[in-house]
Amino acid sequence: MKRSLTLLLLFLVIAGCQRKDMFTISGTIREKTKDVIYLSRLNVNTLVLTDSSKVNKRGKFHFKARTKFPEFYHIGYSGQEFVTILAGPGEKIRINFNGNSLPDNYSVSGSLGSEQVQMLEQRLAATKIRLDSLQQEYKKVSGQAGFEKTDSALSARYLELLKDLRRKNIEFIITNLKSMASIMALYQKTDENTYVLYDQRDLQYMKLVSDSLSTIYPNSPNVKALTEDFKNELNRMYTRQIQNIAETKSEVRLDPNLEDINGRRIRLSSLKGKIVLLTFWSAQSRECIEDNLQLKQLYGKYKNRGFEIYQINLDASEEVWRNGVKFDDLPWISTREDDPGNPANARVFNVRALPANYLFDRSGAIAGSNLFGRQLQIKLDQMLNN
Repeated sequence: MKRSLTLLLLFLVIAGCQRKDMFTISGTIREKTKDVIYLSRLNVNTLVLTDSSKVNKRGKFHFKARTKFPEFYHIGYSGQEFVTILAGPGEKIRINFNGNSLPDNYSVSGSLGSEQVQMLEQRLAATKIRLDSLQQEYKKVSGQAGFEKTDSALSARYLELLKDLRRKNIEFIITNLKSMASIMALYQKTDENTYVLYDQRDLQYMKLVSDSLSTIYPNSPNVKALTEDFKNELNRMYTRQIQNIAETKSEVRLDPNLEDINGRRIRLSSLKGKIVLLTFWSAQSRECIEDNLQLKQLYGKYKNRGFEIYQINLDASEEVWRNGVKFDDLPWISTREDDPGNPANARVFNVRALPANYLFDRSGAIAGSNLFGRQLQIKLDQMLNN
């Protein structure tokens, strides 16, 4: 009897643990048009069908699913008629559709994340309607007398709507850094090509959300995708900055001219005609040393095909630099900032962390930045095979 009781208690404990990972969705559809409604999980950019539910005669439906952390889901009839929710473990979500079209009029409760998502989507939809109204007004007055004055006023109102929505999304993000709904606030668009957070400075909010959610939900595919997207956007921003400097500043500032380990002064531009990887490193960084070991393999593979590495060391101690080059037997051009206390080249190339690199094509134009390992090898294969 004791054994049976122990097994029963164990079963109840296991069942209780399982229920913690479950969430339920129940609701009604007032104007039922189809007999089945679907629940699909949004895995980054891919929809994964999770469950389906029959809609009974009274318009009621029910879903039960399992999740380890809050995730985005679509509930609806099809890919065009749906609403987005943010469901988390243990939540009992209630959603009621009150209109002819599911997204037009619905209420949701039992899930703070889903309520936040609804608010963000409704606010975006309202702004889009106002923007569209201004566009229609613009078309009506285009070409009429006094158009320039009207155009200026309409443009000002249009821009103010965009700025207001951006301010509200930023405010939401700052006050909800621990909510996955902040991801939606980051990626909302007013049209196919325009993000609500359209300013380059808005990358800082992407970083805040990425850092916060990576700590709380490190295994979430959506959080991992956000972190990777932030890195890519940051690299693109750095590349644009360097290209802008290249267009406006003198060649000398963008053309490192440093002494190598043998005392020869070598200018980066002297390597034009080759594929050149400009790298910044420290002999005291484990990540840099690991990167160098990978670079040695790539260098041995590609050096006879027109590939060169121009490496700039940022260690304060010259001895540390020399010992590092000799110990790892680095075969490429190894240089060091003339004044490591004032690393002019690292500053011009906006180096924020080590290792860092920029890849130049044969004409001397930047072809990529912060490419490592397999990613760098793929890029080199593409450039050297053309």
